[in-house]
Amino acid sequence: MTFPYKLVATDLDGTLLRNDDTVSERTREALAAVTAAGAAHIIVTGRAVPWTRHILDDLGYNGIAVCGQGAQVYHAGEHKLLTSLTLDRQLAGLALSKIEAEVGPLALAASRDGLDGEVLVGPGYRVQEGPLPAVFVEDATEMWSAPLNKVYIQHPALDDDALAKAARGAVGNLVDVVMAGPGVVEILPLGLSKATGLSLAARRLGVKAADTLAFGDMPNDIPMFAWAQHGVAMANAHDDLKAVAQEITASNEDDGIAVVLEQLL
Repeated sequence: MTFPYKLVATDLDGTLLRNDDTVSERTREALAAVTAAGAAHIIVTGRAVPWTRHILDDLGYNGIAVCGQGAQVYHAGEHKLLTSLTLDRQLAGLALSKIEAEVGPLALAASRDGLDGEVLVGPGYRVQEGPLPAVFVEDATEMWSAPLNKVYIQHPALDDDALAKAARGAVGNLVDVVMAGPGVVEILPLGLSKATGLSLAARRLGVKAADTLAFGDMPNDIPMFAWAQHGVAMANAHDDLKAVAQEITASNEDDGIAVVLEQLL
């Protein structure tokens, strides 16, 4: 079997994963067929390594994964961080004060750097139900005591898109702001995106953007689509991503990745 791309990059939540956090047998088989045909599969996720590792292990995934919105390039087989970029905490604090001056008080969470970096959750921050571990802190200042990959923000009244837009307008060129999923608006180091991490990982594999097929569902996948040769949005994707996708496939519940890969095979 031949396959027209050398690299298949897939987001996790809302894309590769079904809503129950599992990967379907059909999608596993399609990815296995793609790798058997000589292409590499890279997972590119907003989740930091500690929230991604169990999924990679379950998939029997031994290659490179891009985690933390591009901040971390992780070797799953060796359980090793190859690169890790941290958020300047002073800049992040300044950015937060500027956002709060515009929209009022925010609820915060923060992702600590490292293979075992905890996600710290401050007062009022709504955590989605599920298996992902988080540490609740009464005093939000505790979040700033160790290096971070990113800070999560929530607002009591504004929806995700409105909060991301207001935050982006307030921070100028201090940091980047991205909407990564329902209830997930993140503050990142300036210039960091999934495309940054993916380009680093692809370089290690000797693969170019022109050889890359990418799948995603959220605005944080827009830079990855801009970098890759061909971007495929899931049926359940955010309208902003659909607007820049070359193709729209079935939803994450309906094996959207497998549908496209099977056709290409």
